[in-house]
Amino acid sequence: MLIVGELINSSRKPIAQAIEARDEAFLKDLAVKQVEAGANLVDVNCAVALDREPEVMEWLVGIIQEVVNVPLCIDSPNAAALEAGLARHKGKAMINSITGEKKRLEGTLPLVVKYKPWVVALCMDDAGMPNSAEDRIRVADNLVSALVEAGVPEEDIYLDPLIKPVGVSATAGIEVLEATRALRKKYPKVHVICGLTNISHGLPVRKVLNRAFAVMCVEAGMDAFIVDPLDRHLMSLLVAARALAGQDQNCLQYIKAARAGKLVAE
Repeated sequence: MLIVGELINSSRKPIAQAIEARDEAFLKDLAVKQVEAGANLVDVNCAVALDREPEVMEWLVGIIQEVVNVPLCIDSPNAAALEAGLARHKGKAMINSITGEKKRLEGTLPLVVKYKPWVVALCMDDAGMPNSAEDRIRVADNLVSALVEAGVPEEDIYLDPLIKPVGVSATAGIEVLEATRALRKKYPKVHVICGLTNISHGLPVRKVLNRAFAVMCVEAGMDAFIVDPLDRHLMSLLVAARALAGQDQNCLQYIKAARAGKLVAE
């Protein structure tokens, strides 16, 4: 299971303020804490910089890689910002994201070919947000085809079936679970990832919904999550869910996490 630490995202006010102030110490500390908590990659997003985003992304990638030895997930819809981050990044990075939208696909695919990152591919196209599992699978088919044709190994593709808030659509969770099962069956080498917290947007006590849905996603076959790794209860449930879903032979990873004091029950 792949965990992408989501906390260095300028949509969060403290991060936007830290980026604006060029507060390296704050941002570096947050990156280190996420890795120590179990993040395999650290997401970096500085969209708040707007027209300065490429410059700020280059700076952000540089300072974070000074203190962590894991790859970064360079997070932007802006192709120029993605390239700035990819060019500065040492080693193989992840980008978040490419979509099936014609303009965005054409703008991002050359970067994928040039830098060979892992790719988060959002299951949406010019028709807009998907409204069913079938919509997601249709877009995913086109994305996988385009990426593989461009030379991207299936193992480097992370399909995001796009979680919508369950408070807006009662079937939002079911659509993602159905799409995940179908995509893992159809493309066994391709990964499925999600920004988990979208499921609870606008609702109270959001962490309860996030944690419950994470367990359901693991059972459906999702094998990568963009989450807050400092949520120890969530991280514990992801480990437990893998064991219960038959993805942890003899529960060895569960036992290892328990012995390391990483599991919390209360």
